[in-house]
Amino acid sequence: MANTYTSLHYHLVFSTKNREPWIRAEIEERVWHYLGGIARENGFKTIAVGGIENHVHLLVGMGPTMTVSKALQLMKGASSHWFHETFPKLRLFQWQDGYGAFTVSKSQVPEVTEYIHGQRVHHRKRTFEEEYIELLRRHDVECDERYVWG
Repeated sequence: MANTYTSLHYHLVFSTKNREPWIRAEIEERVWHYLGGIARENGFKTIAVGGIENHVHLLVGMGPTMTVSKALQLMKGASSHWFHETFPKLRLFQWQDGYGAFTVSKSQVPEVTEYIHGQRVHHRKRTFEEEYIELLRRHDVECDERYVWG
């Protein structure tokens, strides 16, 4: 083949340090837009962003040269810096080390998008910790739950 063609979609999940409720409802839209902007600046496409006070979900499309770990490093680093400058009263804000990253087939993009946009409703019934463990199980990620939270 003369060219490379890919369709690579990832559902990324990461939380605030110790799952503290830093992302208040009145600033969440600004945080989601900023995360989307970081993605665009780095050459990947944001399809959906959502979450609640203590964590974020993103559905992104990336090219084959961007690693998931580099994408998360860029997003978490730049957004943390922006958070501190934009919200001086929240200078203690930090993202938790680590993340969840799950591949998504093109046919599942609408379903995952809806799931991400429904986070506020979803979390009326289920904690982030319950949701995250379920995501790991659904994707057959082996882990010892004693060590998931650091």
